[in-house]
Amino acid sequence: MLTTSYVPGSVCWIDAVTPDLEATTAFYTGLFGWTAVSLGPEHHDYRLCQVDGRTVAGIGRLGDTTPGPLWLVYFQTPDADAVAKAVEQAGGTVHAPPYDIPGQGRMATFADTAGATFAVWQPGENAGLGQVTEPPSLSWVELHVAEPAAVRGFYRSVLDWTITDMPMGDMTYPVVSPANGDESSSLAGIVELQVGEEVPHWLPYFEVTDCDATTALAQQLGGLVRAPATSVDGVGRFAVLSDPHGIRFAVITSAT
Repeated sequence: MLTTSYVPGSVCWIDAVTPDLEATTAFYTGLFGWTAVSLGPEHHDYRLCQVDGRTVAGIGRLGDTTPGPLWLVYFQTPDADAVAKAVEQAGGTVHAPPYDIPGQGRMATFADTAGATFAVWQPGENAGLGQVTEPPSLSWVELHVAEPAAVRGFYRSVLDWTITDMPMGDMTYPVVSPANGDESSSLAGIVELQVGEEVPHWLPYFEVTDCDATTALAQQLGGLVRAPATSVDGVGRFAVLSDPHGIRFAVITSAT
């Protein structure tokens, strides 16, 4: 499960990269009840989305170095420059080489060998999100690619992940953990692109108290249902949605 005790390779940040800050902020604050705080013009009006003062996501303006719009998932690293070299050596693409966010940390944006975009965060004063797993915040991420087996080596070499096939009904589900981690420190899954998904991507899951009610509200706010609410024993009930700009995400009410 996700945690705010960040270690190398773990999910530590997420932001919606959008061409319309105001519309995207209105959608997600309306959907999840978040409060949005702007960092001002010196940070291009980047928004921090918060719950009771704890940051649960960011919203940033789409630029030239990040293919989008999309939810951009960040993985913690002690050395963003070393990751950039590893990405190139492993056959990935550097969209934005490492650069400093003054007073916050150092980041870089990449694409894996399948073309899915992701980022890394080398923490400075900002260690990462202030809340995960509890509603309404990020609880899981999932990599959707055409050939899941083909990207395993890339992420093992770049982020030093452990990837374990876990039984799920009549199939197996590859589960990602940080180096030397176990099932209790799992952070992501890897699955094959679903019908209607043409572009490889990282899909965030946000924990909510009522999957069906949140799905209905997303539609009222101008979002679309990409995959209707489904229940999975031992996992919970989840739906895949997209916001008015086509950014895909999922909501889940986890099994207790």
